[in-house]
Amino acid sequence: MLNSARGLNGCVSAPHTAAALAGQTVLAKGGTAIEAMVAAAATIAVVYPHMNGIGGDGFWIVHRPGEKPVGISGCGRAAELATPDWYATRGHTEAIPARGAHAALTLPGTIAGWQAALGLVDPARRLPLADLLETAIGYAEDGMVVTGNQAGCTEAKLAGLQDVPGFAETFLLDGRPPRAGEILRQTALAKTLRTLVAEGLDSYYRGSIAKAHAGFLEAAGSPLRLDDFTRYEAETVAPLSVEISAGRLFNMVPPTQGVSSLMILALFDRLGVTRGESFDHVHGLIEATKQAFILRNAELGDPDFMARPAADWLLEEAIAELHRRIDTRTAMPWPHVAKAGDTIWMGAADRDGTVVSFIQSVFWEFGSGLTCPQTGVFFQNRGAGFSLAPGPNQVGPRRRPFHTLNPALAELSDGRVMAYGTMGGEGQPQTQAAVFTRYALFGQGLQTAVTAPRWLLGKTWVDATTTLKLEDRFDPGLVEALRAAGHETEIIPSFSDMAGHAGAVVRHPSGVVEGASDPRADGTALAF
Repeated sequence: MLNSARGLNGCVSAPHTAAALAGQTVLAKGGTAIEAMVAAAATIAVVYPHMNGIGGDGFWIVHRPGEKPVGISGCGRAAELATPDWYATRGHTEAIPARGAHAALTLPGTIAGWQAALGLVDPARRLPLADLLETAIGYAEDGMVVTGNQAGCTEAKLAGLQDVPGFAETFLLDGRPPRAGEILRQTALAKTLRTLVAEGLDSYYRGSIAKAHAGFLEAAGSPLRLDDFTRYEAETVAPLSVEISAGRLFNMVPPTQGVSSLMILALFDRLGVTRGESFDHVHGLIEATKQAFILRNAELGDPDFMARPAADWLLEEAIAELHRRIDTRTAMPWPHVAKAGDTIWMGAADRDGTVVSFIQSVFWEFGSGLTCPQTGVFFQNRGAGFSLAPGPNQVGPRRRPFHTLNPALAELSDGRVMAYGTMGGEGQPQTQAAVFTRYALFGQGLQTAVTAPRWLLGKTWVDATTTLKLEDRFDPGLVEALRAAGHETEIIPSFSDMAGHAGAVVRHPSGVVEGASDPRADGTALAF
């Protein structure tokens, strides 16, 4: 069994070590898991910019002892001007562009999410914002060492990004992608973070930062305007939940695909599988995924425009009907249309029992690529996921786009609280299901469950094929059994980015906190 991090005072799991250290520093100062997460979120926005940033969205699930979990949706809404006609007059009638100013059409919501989360902390014990952003400011100002993950991603995506305004001067060195081990400084972003400390997080929407961004975005050709910033606020919501044999599961409401993650585990629970890493385990989760994704692709979008509430998908009769469609021996034909995306997931727990599951994203790597030289902020392209055709995901004023993001949390029957999640777009619900079932249903250690070989059905952020991708560490006998059942398989390398960057944090009834991080990423889990 691989060792996880354990302690009594707090734990942080992050896909970059600098972010985990930033969170641990805040916990050591007496901060809460919420404050530790803000520190980690700010830091990872600086040191892992290909995966996330403060120009993107963010979602939280916060669990505090004796209280129902709280969800925070920092989901940016579309600009007031963003309509199919607006895009048609600019030559876009089939799809919204994925890069550039026309792709930057939704408000960045993550800073508002930080603000709403900090509002849950007792003001009498809250640490100054300067303490929370100190590490991030240091890395932006003094420089950070570029990871191999960022270097490779920048090289691979350069053609679509290098000519987008602001990108080259912010993320390239002498006009070329930075190499692993080189130093990247983001002095404009450091200044922006200092402004947030001086003026408050609200400055991002109703202060000097908002004015700078609104002016830049309009000049670049984006539909976003200052009024879109000033009216925006994050939403506090009740997470979706479902009961299974191991306990109660929680995930984020639409427009995220959190309901899909819950459906997969609820469907799998009905299959009665008793042995992990078996054909029944892997095949069962894959077939449950197919049923959840078919419904997701047909109906999920802005909840204001969905045909029925996502909570209805989790009702006993709805799950029972989908369960009847699963063949436990034969693969259902695939593919269906996949959803793209990438992100980061992080988790934290403190000694008082608060557990946080958090996710932050700019959709594609480096988002739209559009970067404000004055602030160093690049804007997400989450709005590229909108459709120009009628339906629950059609673009429109203040609408919310489909989100692959979904932070997960579970209250297990024995009193453990588990926060878990991953990056990986289409793969997020699948990786969540793998990690959760291995740990909570089949008794694997937390780090073992995260490290174990994983699979991916369909497309993801670095690949366009729709096969069932299996890391090459799987038992060859299992792979052959899956092929014999009709799965179109493809073998991918060990510890592949395609399989996501997962993590988990667990608080035990004894007060012990435990964390695991993914060897596929550049991070760690720290507990003390």
